[in-house]
Amino acid sequence: MTSASRGGVGAWLDALAPNRAISPTVLRGIAVVQLGVVLALWVTSPLKVLPSPLEVVAALRDLWMTQGLGQELVTSIGLNLEALAITLVVSLGLSYATVIPAMRPIVGAVSKGRFLGLVGLTLLFTLTVGGGRPLKIATLVFGMTVFFVTSMAAVILAIPRERFEHARTLRFGEWHVVREVVVLGTAADAFEVLRQNAAMGWMMLTMVEGISRSEGGVGAMLLNQNKQFHLAEVFAIQLVILLVGVLQDWVIGVVKQAMLPYAALETERR
Repeated sequence: MTSASRGGVGAWLDALAPNRAISPTVLRGIAVVQLGVVLALWVTSPLKVLPSPLEVVAALRDLWMTQGLGQELVTSIGLNLEALAITLVVSLGLSYATVIPAMRPIVGAVSKGRFLGLVGLTLLFTLTVGGGRPLKIATLVFGMTVFFVTSMAAVILAIPRERFEHARTLRFGEWHVVREVVVLGTAADAFEVLRQNAAMGWMMLTMVEGISRSEGGVGAMLLNQNKQFHLAEVFAIQLVILLVGVLQDWVIGVVKQAMLPYAALETERR
């Protein structure tokens, strides 16, 4: 008997056992309980410097109504989307180029760029593209591209040789093979890599907006509040950043499901 067919306490106990499938209802119930525990610990925390939930809500209202948090959020989202679009084009182009042997050293060098610190590269980017928005875009694109290329190139290299041979038996030319096997065949994986790196980019956004505050943004606002030790406001901005990041991840998942409905079936078979 599976946990899906069990009811009562047994279905909840299955959640504590390894490798058990539980129903969505039980999973949602567990999430609600865990959220309640976190809120209870927050409310009863002995740390005096920790703002209460009510203080955070009041700070969020003030930030939104009087300090322009909404406009700063729009600025940050626009910056993030622009950087994400550039990253997607550059990273997929480099990743697909691994099918050409002469391009693999270049792609490998880009991948190694993930070990470089962004702060140390800001001077180079400033001298290359200038300051302001171009500097922030360049920094974000670099930070996401090096990880995107690393993950996507690994996906392409892991494609079974049988898929290439099968495409050749259909009398496809080599570029047609690349299109069918490499580009279309890894589309679902590309969406997953995009989701991961979009989250990384959104996380880096506050740091990047702190480097150049010319256009504002939630990052610049967060640093200003942090500098003045306004903890309730800092928590409120962090909460907004978290919610927008979760929403971004959900939207990418919805787009993936709409464009690649077969991907969910492949995941279930695995």
